[in-house]
Formats: sequence, structure tokens, C-alpha cells
Amino acid sequence: MSSTKSAATPHRIILAGGGTAGHVNPLLAVADAIRRREPDADIIALGTAVGLEADLVPAAGYRLETIEKVPFPRRPGVYMVKFPAKWRRETAKVRQLIGAQGTQVVVGFGGYASAPAYAAAHKLGVPVVIHEQNARAGMANKLGARWARFIGTAYDGAGLAPARGGAVERVGLPLRPAIAALAERLQQDRAGARERNARELGLDPERPVIVVTGGSLGAASLNRAVSGTAGTLVRHAQIVHLTGKGKIDEVRDRVVQSAGARVLTGLGDDAQPGRDYHVAQYLERIDKAFACADLVICRSGAGTVSELTALGLPAVYVPLPIGNGEQRFNAQPVVEAGGGLLVDDHDFTTTWVEEHIPALLSDPATLRDYGERAWRYGIRDAADRMARHVLDIADAQGGAA
Repeated sequence: MSSTKSAATPHRIILAGGGTAGHVNPLLAVADAIRRREPDADIIALGTAVGLEADLVPAAGYRLETIEKVPFPRRPGVYMVKFPAKWRRETAKVRQLIGAQGTQVVVGFGGYASAPAYAAAHKLGVPVVIHEQNARAGMANKLGARWARFIGTAYDGAGLAPARGGAVERVGLPLRPAIAALAERLQQDRAGARERNARELGLDPERPVIVVTGGSLGAASLNRAVSGTAGTLVRHAQIVHLTGKGKIDEVRDRVVQSAGARVLTGLGDDAQPGRDYHVAQYLERIDKAFACADLVICRSGAGTVSELTALGLPAVYVPLPIGNGEQRFNAQPVVEAGGGLLVDDHDFTTTWVEEHIPALLSDPATLRDYGERAWRYGIRDAADRMARHVLDIADAQGGAA
């Protein structure tokens, strides 16, 4: 059972991670969950001065301490020679921070700041807790797992084993506030949430909605395949196409070639009645689009997959075809659970879209089944689960003695 400490004996915790939204958002979600349980907890976020955390952490009201990036060398070169001294310098900074705070638990979310934090905590005998959001863990969390008291994962089988006596559990991905709030609203009144958000975006709540997104930078293959079939798709649904930065002009041109300018419009205040293909580079409140989506076509980054399953949304996942296939691993268990479809990037063409998407939209029972199975796979209370484990471990350290 988790305890709530009094203001006189707050827990002292370091949350390490950053670089990308995929690391920073879960960190902040767990910080908020700890604060809900213990408003006076002494929480320090550890990151770098050049990642997204430099802006997002202070804006969320948390203290940020920074170290330099210390990526592990992946190939011989000058950096490999410089790495040992840089590693010692940055881990020493973290040890000083731990000593000054009297840290009881170090929690890492992967990324450049986590590995030095794990090593420093281990050196000082401070418990390590890890959250791994990907289906295949990165190098920093593989290092930290050697000393971890608890590992929370978004997926089963992330390839991490805790230290002897430790535990590993699929807790899900700590959701950013807008997505967590939407999940709660959808559980209470999905139809009402759909109607309200559709009208705010300039959409017709009575017609099916497809949301297309390749992330903030967009995905060229998704953009081309979907926009190139605009003439077919708008006969079956409204399209909300988030093109990514710098890619909107090409999408508009292809929509016009396929369906004509009469179907093309923007979102929200820029939307026009009777137009069915809505384009924008980015949507700050993407939760509004998700609230009224009947189908999502997207990449399968860990955050995207976890958010869509938490919301119970059917999806066509098109993994980014680089690296070791990490995005495929993210989507695979959801698809196996019946929560969507998985299509290789090279197969996701205008022909595939025309052959499959209209048929899927004409089968609402199958779409509902995908959504229900995605919901059952998804986890909506990951931040609270992580907070409970962190505070329990802090208590096991003897509280704030």
C-alpha cells in the first residue's frame, strides 16, 4: 500500500530523461502523478539543455537540472577516445546532485540523461526505477536494468530484466494530460465527445472521419498514398490530414489533382462547410481529432501506438522502415490483439489505399471491433502505476529520515 507523506517529510526523487517528446511527456506525466499523491514531494527533472525538456519541464512547473549529452560510442573514432572522460564528468555531476538533494529514488525514462543517472545512483546505492516505452529497449535502459529495483514497460517482452530481487511489469505508457483526459471522456460519453470535437474542427459529426498523421515531421509515403486517392476517399469519409512541417504544399497539390480544389479546406476556424479533405501541417490539440476519428492512418512510434490503444481507436499502422524495425515491434502486439492493421511502408501505396480503406469504412462492425480490441489492449493509468511503485520504493528506503 502506498503512503502519502506529510509536508514535513517529503519524498526526494530525480526523474531523468529527455531529448524527445517520447521521453519528456511520460516523465512529466509521472511527475504529475507523484504530485497528486504527495503535493510536497521534492522532484527534480534531469535532462539536457538542448532537448525539449529545456522548455517543457519549467513550463510544467518542475525544477530542471542539466548535464551534457553522453551518447554511447557506436563506432571507432575521435569521440570514442573522448567518451570516458566525458562520462566521468557528467556522472560526477549527477552524484553531486543526488547528494545535495538526498535523493531516495532515481527514475529513468531513457535518453541521453538517463544512463549517467543510473550509473551515479548505483554508485551511491540509490534505488533505480526504469520506464521503457518501446517494444525494444534502448542502450541507456539496458544499462540501467542491471541495477533496477523496478522496471515498468509499455509492452511485454521489452528485453529488460531487473536486478536480482527486482520486478518488471507492463504498466503502459504514462499519458500526456490531454490524452488522459480524452480517454476518460471517451469512456463516459464517446458519442458526445465525438460530436463536440468534430464541430470545433469544422467537421460533420454524422460522417466518418479518417485521421492521417506521420508525426510532427510527417511521413512522405503516407502523405502521397492518401492524398493521391483523395477523390476516392472523400466519397466515403472526411479526411483530417496532418502533413508534417514543410509537406503541406505537396499534399494540397495531390489532393487537387485527385479530387479537385472543391474538397480541400483547413481545420477549425479555417474549415469551410461542405468540404471534406482538411489539411494542416500540425494540430496542437490532436486529441480533438482523435476524439472524432473512426480510423487513424499513422506511423507506429511507441507513443502513437500507446495513445491510440488507450483511446480505443482502430488504426492502420505503417512502420517507419529504418533502424532495426523498432516501429514494427511497437505495432505488432496491438495488431495480434485485433486492434488494427499493419502495412509495410513499401506496400502502402495509392493502390493499397483504394483497395482497402473504402472497404473498411463500409464495414462499421469491423471498425468497432478493432476499436474495442484496441481499448482492451490499452492502459490508461500508467502514470499512477509508476508513481505508486516509485513512492513505495522511496518508503522502503526509510522515508525521509
